[in-house]
Amino acid sequence: MPVEPKAARKAHCPQCNAANLWSADNPYRPFCSERCKLIDLGQWATGAYRIPQVEPDTGRIEDEEP
Repeated sequence: MPVEPKAARKAHCPQCNAANLWSADNPYRPFCSERCKLIDLGQWATGAYRIPQVEPDTGRIEDEEP
């Protein structure tokens, strides 16, 4: 029984939403091109994307005097 290669999955570029193939042949995956990959990198570098930080609850109200 011969082993058939898996078909490449279709995906959408997270930057421009263009359709592309998710395969080893695409060195820029999940992006469609080097341009979209670099745009995304630039957005991370300038702080356009942020991971929210949740401040821990200390049980103290800031307006009250100690």
